[in-house]
Amino acid sequence: MKALKSLSVLVLSAGVLAGAYGVAFGVPEQVAQLWGGAVAEDAAATGTPEARQPNGGPRGQGRATTVVLAPLEERPYTLELRTVGSAVALRRAEVVATEAGEVVETALRANALVEQGEVLLRLDDRSEQLALEISQANRDQAQATVSRYEGLHQNGNAVVTDVALSEAEVALRLAEANVGLAELALENRTVVAPISGRLGLSDVSIGDRLSNGDPIVTLDDAATLLATFEVPERAIGLLAEGKPVLVTTPTYTGRVFEGVVTAFDSRLDSLSRSVTVQAEIDNSEGVLLAGMTFAIRMIDETPPLPVVPATAITWDRTGAGIWVAEDGSSTRVPVTIRYRDGDLVWLETDAPIGAQIVTEGASKLRDGAQVVAARSAGGQGV
Repeated sequence: MKALKSLSVLVLSAGVLAGAYGVAFGVPEQVAQLWGGAVAEDAAATGTPEARQPNGGPRGQGRATTVVLAPLEERPYTLELRTVGSAVALRRAEVVATEAGEVVETALRANALVEQGEVLLRLDDRSEQLALEISQANRDQAQATVSRYEGLHQNGNAVVTDVALSEAEVALRLAEANVGLAELALENRTVVAPISGRLGLSDVSIGDRLSNGDPIVTLDDAATLLATFEVPERAIGLLAEGKPVLVTTPTYTGRVFEGVVTAFDSRLDSLSRSVTVQAEIDNSEGVLLAGMTFAIRMIDETPPLPVVPATAITWDRTGAGIWVAEDGSSTRVPVTIRYRDGDLVWLETDAPIGAQIVTEGASKLRDGAQVVAARSAGGQGV
């Protein structure tokens, strides 16, 4: 009697656990099919309405899962890279002293626009002028000697030999070369603008004594800026000469400046795993300054790809997949995820565009499972 009581308690406990499991997780499909088949057989024997499903099919095939369906669409994915870079003038020069001497004249006005060849600074050139005069006098004397020797030689004077005339001509050439050196030395006492552009600040003033190699002033032609920035390895596919870039700076909020990629490095940095890129930015208005920091964007669009809500993706041992519904039956199709953006996923799949895919309720499906579309508030299938 005691053993029978214990067995009754055990059976009752198992029933309570089974009921709780069914409420929490649903009835397993195999059990539901066996149960449904038994009910259908009983109902068929008695002719009761339970012999058929609400949609007219026999209950022996299992209950249909209610899901949300939507057609598979395709659209391009916008790739956007955001990075930060700095810029310098495309044409720029550091003007330095090539001669030592005292400054006697300057035209170094900060931010002044100068043309190529315009005088920026003069050094004391009195010694060079005297050296030029001496060399010119020597040249004139050598020229007179050559002219006299040529006249005597043409008149048949035996005093002037061919050797003497040749030596006089060599002396003239040396004198002319010395004049050229003296002119060059005098020219180097004047510092001129190597390019057209805008002058920077300079602390050189009249009376200062410069040494060879001393910096004088910077000169920038900022009509076009050269921006340098880093692109990570994952975005290298965006790089191509002529690729447009969009540039913004906090100095001019709301304005977007345009540029193009002109060059990029041939290898990745081993530490940052990025590549250095250069882009030219149009600054014909002259509002941007060399040395500014810029926020840089590069945008590209992929060819149209299938796109689904993230809720449509399911995972199993084989990887990611989506469920395609056709004639009330569901089939799982493998996919390769390419991009994600918020709640949308772009992917590669063999499922045809326009096919009805399960966007909600896919986690409850098995291959071949029957599905029925959820109905909207108006009573129409979604």
